Amino acid sequence: MTSGNLQLFEPSPQGVVPLEQLALRLHPDDDVAIAKSALQVGTLLDLGDGSPPVAVQGFIVSGHKIALRALNEGDPIRRYGQIIAFATQPIRAGEHVHTHNAGVRDFARDYALGTAAHPVDTVPEAERRTFQGYLRANGRVGTRNYIAVISTVNCSAHTSRQIAHHFTRERLAAYPNVDGVIALTHSSGCATRVNGADYVLLQRSLAGMARHPNVAAYILVGLGCETNQVADLMANYGLDGAEAAPHLTIQDTGGIRKTVEAGIAAVEALLPIANQATRSTQPISELMLALQCGGSDGWSGVTANPALGLLSDEIVRQGGTVVLAETPEIYGAEHLLTRRAIDRAVGEKLIDKVRWWEAHAARLGIEIDNNPSAGNKAGGLTTIYEKSLGAVAKGGSTPLTGVYDYAEPVTARGFTFMDSPGYDPVSVTGQVAGGCNLVLFTTGRGSVFGFKPAPSIKISTNSATYERMTDDMDVNAGAIMEGCSMESVATEMLELAIRVASGEPSKSEAQDVGEDEFNPWTLGGTL
Repeated sequence: MTSGNLQLFEPSPQGVVPLEQLALRLHPDDDVAIAKSALQVGTLLDLGDGSPPVAVQGFIVSGHKIALRALNEGDPIRRYGQIIAFATQPIRAGEHVHTHNAGVRDFARDYALGTAAHPVDTVPEAERRTFQGYLRANGRVGTRNYIAVISTVNCSAHTSRQIAHHFTRERLAAYPNVDGVIALTHSSGCATRVNGADYVLLQRSLAGMARHPNVAAYILVGLGCETNQVADLMANYGLDGAEAAPHLTIQDTGGIRKTVEAGIAAVEALLPIANQATRSTQPISELMLALQCGGSDGWSGVTANPALGLLSDEIVRQGGTVVLAETPEIYGAEHLLTRRAIDRAVGEKLIDKVRWWEAHAARLGIEIDNNPSAGNKAGGLTTIYEKSLGAVAKGGSTPLTGVYDYAEPVTARGFTFMDSPGYDPVSVTGQVAGGCNLVLFTTGRGSVFGFKPAPSIKISTNSATYERMTDDMDVNAGAIMEGCSMESVATEMLELAIRVASGEPSKSEAQDVGEDEFNPWTLGGTL
């Protein structure tokens, strides 16, 4: 796909400009093109197909869509060669196509289960790339070495933070192999039904963090009278074995101050043990990448997401695992994933997740199309279908090997999917609890996301955001629109991912971002 440069071009002497100089048409069947730079009223665009030039009907900013042909009310509108919306009123060729004249409606998707599940040419084990990771006793490999203070209920959140924040850099100086002591707190844990949906989601998330390969050791801190009892969490998820972690309850310990003191003492006893862990050479088949996008814009599906898709394919070729999530953000594009399912069961499980979200949205009186945020729309995205078609590009092209419930341990290798909301902190919490030890996060508007204990690498979709937020963005995928190949950007991301997995801090880590983003999914059944 040829992209051209992001700059204004003067019209030719005849007053007509080739479309590809000012806008990007992604597929021959597309009804729209994406403005590379601001389009001025009256500019004549030559589509290059022998049809009359299209005159720009109104000012259109970069990243937004221009109609290439006239559309009647109700007509489907295509981008990527796929339906992204339907015209809600007649649209003239040359008009701005956005929320004022385009919207969603139901349409049939051909799921064609497994028809595109092509074999992967995997790299032989002896030839695989490596990184410097922490090999754990259970065979899993971490990219970081944290001690976690895990709160079972919101009532113990403050106490947990007090314990963790006692361990400043100065106090950890004697333990150079420990990346830090983090508090994993949340706003749930009580006023819910034992074994109900919210209870299970929370316990699965907490247990996943306790067992995470980036967590060398942990303690549990509860209040004492909550629904999510410490003892039940430990029993339900096998955390109560011979080497059970220290666990405290504020009521039994005698209040906040005494619990903080006891928690500090418990962590101090764990520090020498955690510090014994050292990095060693490990194959990148032990990487599990959480694929995320947030603050998306019109360029997300053109630059950063497909480049991340190339990286995903390479990780799979190397024997590793990538985890796509955010079920509402594959909506309208799920048929592109079911085609890649390794078997009917995997494809049907993904369809079942989509149907659950349709019913869930209906119960709450909302629409899945409410998902594109104000920032997404300002950046050029019109509907959830358009956003989803760009989002699924993060998953590359390899077969879909597994579909997982939220925060469920991911055991399959290759390209996988986890059911989650589209809200980034909630979604990433599930992915990391499921075992992801690195987060690759694309953004157009400039999400300043970090997540402990898994490092987060930020990939900007456009150069303007990258240059404006250089302290927060790790990679500039906007370079693709300025002549760099997508393959070169994917290679840059791979090399950075290996360095970060080996200990180099990402931009968010350098600013100590990531503790507050832990946010287990709640369905809202508060009693």
